[in-house]
Amino acid sequence: MSDTPTWDEATKELNTIVSSFDEGEVSVDDLFQKLERATAIIEMLEARLTETEAKVETLTPRIAKVADEE
Repeated sequence: MSDTPTWDEATKELNTIVSSFDEGEVSVDDLFQKLERATAIIEMLEARLTETEAKVETLTPRIAKVADEE
């Protein structure tokens, strides 16, 4: 089992962090830790988007080929 959160779990955690900033719920002591975690989540999500984009670009010609054969 992977320790990597799903897309939905990651975005939910990121939204929770952002909400805590918006509502002023972050103490100075927790600020850096939350910023660091938010940055890590954003980087992970961006990497997943890049990976997904590459997969789509690989599959698109295959899909087009199948569609042309029909």
